[in-house]
Amino acid sequence: MRDLRKYVAEFIGTAVLVFVACGVAGQVCDIGGAGHLMTALAFGLVIVAMAYSIGNISGCHINPAVSIAMLVSKKMSVKDFCGYVIAQYLGGIAGAGALYAIVRDNTKLGNNGLYGATEGYAGSPWISVAIEIALTFVFVLAILGVTSKESNGSVAGLVIGGALVLVHLLGIPFTGTSVNPARTFGPAIFAGTLSTYWVFLIGPLAGGVLAALVWKFLAKKD
Repeated sequence: MRDLRKYVAEFIGTAVLVFVACGVAGQVCDIGGAGHLMTALAFGLVIVAMAYSIGNISGCHINPAVSIAMLVSKKMSVKDFCGYVIAQYLGGIAGAGALYAIVRDNTKLGNNGLYGATEGYAGSPWISVAIEIALTFVFVLAILGVTSKESNGSVAGLVIGGALVLVHLLGIPFTGTSVNPARTFGPAIFAGTLSTYWVFLIGPLAGGVLAALVWKFLAKKD
């Protein structure tokens, strides 16, 4: 039963992230810099809200990149990793479906895009992968660092939410900032952009693994 509660918490958290934060992104995407700031804050604030509501149930990963970092760090089992990722993907689909039911416009779902695609050409998938690796690395490294000490528990949600705001501020003009395969998958289904989804699967997962390996080295006691 405890496992089920954790998975349900991950489902709810990811659904809320996509419904609210991607919803904000989709509605303000046409207003330039102010829209970027609003989107970054929306993602960060949702993470803060979820961290202090479901964090003590599931740890509030709501992101396969975070879960794979925890798996590599031996902070979760393979069974839980699989359960978390399934719940996250289902939550991403549910959140995007609820958002689409309201906006009825598949270009207003906070979709991610390839680097350079807004500049008149197809966009570069491999530059996009590199950007997503770098952004996810920063985000997940912050998570691993702040959650490494129990004494940080009271501020961990704020730090993690702030880190997500930070990477969004940089990444939105380039890829829309995914750093979360489940967050991208739901909107991609309804927007019909699954052909480029692999970019936002490989990049964040690689960034999460890299962050786990680097943190393992930095935190190792001689």
